[in-house]
Amino acid sequence: MKNELLTIGPVTVYGYGLMIAIGALSAYITSEYRAKKRGMQYELIFNLFIWALVGGMLGAKLLYYITQIKEIIADPSLLLDVSHGFVVYGGILGGILSGYLFIRKHKLNFLQYFDLVMPSIALAQGFGRLGCLLAGCCYGNETTSSFHIIFHQSDFAPNNVPLIPTQPISSALDFLNFFALLLIARKAKAQGQVAGFYLVFYSAGRFILEFFRGDLERGAIGVLSTSQFIAIFLFIIGLAIVILCGKYAGRTTVPAVAEETVDNSDSEDQE
Repeated sequence: MKNELLTIGPVTVYGYGLMIAIGALSAYITSEYRAKKRGMQYELIFNLFIWALVGGMLGAKLLYYITQIKEIIADPSLLLDVSHGFVVYGGILGGILSGYLFIRKHKLNFLQYFDLVMPSIALAQGFGRLGCLLAGCCYGNETTSSFHIIFHQSDFAPNNVPLIPTQPISSALDFLNFFALLLIARKAKAQGQVAGFYLVFYSAGRFILEFFRGDLERGAIGVLSTSQFIAIFLFIIGLAIVILCGKYAGRTTVPAVAEETVDNSDSEDQE
């Protein structure tokens, strides 16, 4: 793979940056389109995405610093390198938090917009992982399997060595997550469940895929990588959101039916 796709004078187009830009644009377009169809305030989607994008980048960078805290203590100059080193989970959490603050600022229903945006986040991640493929980062373990990928000009992955193609696998899982969430959105019985399923699907896939990753410098907690450790908690949180939102929705519908029954009985007595 080649990360430097095109150079025009002093300007170089990098594959990783291009895929990130395509992912962000596709996420914005799909979210705004679905917001219009659902009768939501689609004119706020652009600003919401700006908030989520900035918060996501800050969160991704902050979590990277946390995972590299020992190296940073030994060499504080690493803090000055702002162009490299991002952790996806930090981006997800930072994006959700900043999005929550934006929704609260405009006094909107957070769960409704949470459900709207998360499928598009999965779509953006799919393109982002293609950027990882072009750059050679997030690479897999060495393998003797015929199902492999070999880098020749990567600044990150080992070159001229057969590796497990974790980047395209991860990208395929993200795109699959996107389409699965769109289907779930059509049949979800409660607000918040689509977003909950996003956390469940993504964390489960990430936990398994981590066993095949070769970039071990990302940190570990015991026998698990940092990402696997976080994935366990996000899986539990996502599952709890799906279950609790479903139960809450079920409970709130019962009083509504009861009220209608009482109102009908009262009107019959009056007649």
